[in-house]
Amino acid sequence: MAKITFIGAGSFGFTRALVRDILTFPRLADSTITLMDINAERLAFAERAVTRIINEGGYPAKVETTFDRRKALEGADVVLVTILAGGVDVWRKDIEIPKQYGVDICIGDTRGPSGIFRALRTIPVMLGICRDMEELCPRAVMLNYTNPMAMLCRAMQRESKIMVTGLCHSVQGTARRLAGWIGADMKDVDYLCAGINHQAWYLEYKWKGEDAYPLLREAVQRPEIYEQDIVRNEMFLHLDYYVTESSGHNSEYVWWFRKRPDLIAKYCTAGPHGAGGEYARIVKRYAAREHTWVADIEKWFQAPLNLQRGQEYAAYIINALMGGEPFIFNGNVPNTNLIDNLPPKVCVEVPVLANRGGLHPIHAGALPPQCAALNNVSIAGEEMAVEAALTGNPRLVFQACLYDPLTAAVLSMAEIKDMVQCMLKENAPYLPQFKTLTV
Repeated sequence: MAKITFIGAGSFGFTRALVRDILTFPRLADSTITLMDINAERLAFAERAVTRIINEGGYPAKVETTFDRRKALEGADVVLVTILAGGVDVWRKDIEIPKQYGVDICIGDTRGPSGIFRALRTIPVMLGICRDMEELCPRAVMLNYTNPMAMLCRAMQRESKIMVTGLCHSVQGTARRLAGWIGADMKDVDYLCAGINHQAWYLEYKWKGEDAYPLLREAVQRPEIYEQDIVRNEMFLHLDYYVTESSGHNSEYVWWFRKRPDLIAKYCTAGPHGAGGEYARIVKRYAAREHTWVADIEKWFQAPLNLQRGQEYAAYIINALMGGEPFIFNGNVPNTNLIDNLPPKVCVEVPVLANRGGLHPIHAGALPPQCAALNNVSIAGEEMAVEAALTGNPRLVFQACLYDPLTAAVLSMAEIKDMVQCMLKENAPYLPQFKTLTV
């Protein structure tokens, strides 16, 4: 029996979908599903959902719940982490304070000043999980879904011997999107994707063994396709390789799209991540759910249950780790000569083979120079931010923000310093590792 532990199991939709997929694998059907969260109501709903899946599927699995993280981790084989350190209210400040200074951030969970402060709050929590795992389940594999992915994984992979990889849906999600644009069936598509989280590149994209990039270049010239993903399509047309993750995310990672109101109006108003910022919609949705989320969940319990396996690829990874069919996915791992022209040991996103022996990253070679250049700018800021989080050095927080492309395109050094000082003050309750918060 495998013990599969969810830290942050109150993420109801994710937990129920992944447990459904896990239990469809014969090797995992008798697993112990251990759910841990700090929110009693959400944890209770997650337990009900898993119990329903087990009962209706006729699985020999069992479910257990706890508020005690150490109890949840004891003896685990795989640990899945989906947490939010600090909650939505402080996340709002990550967006709103830069906005007051003229830095228009769309989502703010990955890099830039908002991603950096999310990392500062979250890295100590993630390292605490690693320390518990080192004591209670040292051979377990952590599959992290929490953002900011690259900075969190870099800190854990640097400071802990636990086998950690980060999972993000952007690689396979974008691959399917591109297939749809050229009329391809995904079963006939092969690709090689490498770079860093949310900024990886399809170095190869093939349909039935043939290079499909000429078809993609034709497709994005059509207005109905171009306007679905304007920022990424602009990047593709100018940098020649397609990047993972949405236009909303990528617009805030670079210099070109959000530094002036006219550019925001031109490039950042279409699609799901418009000029208003995705965070604003998420905050609004959170507020609405305060009144409806219990009723919405109860509707799920009344509706027929679909037990067919979905596409949540953590289930395939876990099956492979437990001795099932090997599985290749794109994961976030240390750069151990995997990408030739990115710095050693930094967190990169490359193909990884999962099997009974663990996780085995695959060498991807060198990135095209224009792609490596952009990755290296992002990496430089992330490395400073991780060092700041681990050492409690507020000066490095400021310097990491100095090198953020969007922030630097809008603000002077002095203005960035003032902005960071304001953000440090707002985050003070969440930064116990900092003995001083003066830049």
